[in-house]
Amino acid sequence: MTDGPEPINGDALRALKEELAELRTERAAVAAALRDEAGAVGDRADEADELQRADELARLDRRIARIEERLSGAAAAGAPSAGAVGVGSTVTVRFEDGGESTVHVTELADPDDPALVTSDSPLGTALLGRRAGDTVTYRAPGGPMSAVVVSVGG
Repeated sequence: MTDGPEPINGDALRALKEELAELRTERAAVAAALRDEAGAVGDRADEADELQRADELARLDRRIARIEERLSGAAAAGAPSAGAVGVGSTVTVRFEDGGESTVHVTELADPDDPALVTSDSPLGTALLGRRAGDTVTYRAPGGPMSAVVVSVGG
């Protein structure tokens, strides 16, 4: 991983901004429901609903803060550097067993696309800032792994 904030490509930036807008809308609705229930006399089920909404509000606040921090860091980082792995890079790696794989480093996971590697995953974190020829090590479910960066594309 690099020492400073990580750059972000245009598609990931748009996706994060869209998610942030959706989260803010959802947060406003949950907060309004929580305000409407405040002070109302009710039974234990009503109290449980109120607690659940408060937990949901806290979860939304954490995710909003995380996205805002990421967007702020991306703005400070500027554009991804040429030749070094960043968010949005397409990277070919050769694993210890000799197999090669081309992955796309992204901000958001997509379970339907096995070629995506999120930047906060063990492999994604190890790749950030690396260049062709570098060897990376990371922790996989089966233990420590290493791979060689074969090529980096934008």
